[in-house]
Amino acid sequence: MKIEINADFCKGCGFCIEYCPKNVYELSNELNKKGYQLPRVVRLEDCSECGLCDLYCPEFAIVLDNSA
Repeated sequence: MKIEINADFCKGCGFCIEYCPKNVYELSNELNKKGYQLPRVVRLEDCSECGLCDLYCPEFAIVLDNSA
């Protein structure tokens, strides 16, 4: 599974962090060009591929690619 976060779309809501049952994400110190604090993937190996991060992202900033 590959997880991509589109920094241009993300508004730093933290839903991906909040709803991930495996704590794959955490808030980073990185800001996008609009000044929103971005999440980052820190435990990809723990990802259960449930898709909740993608489902709950209101800005469609998370793209899951399981073709790898």
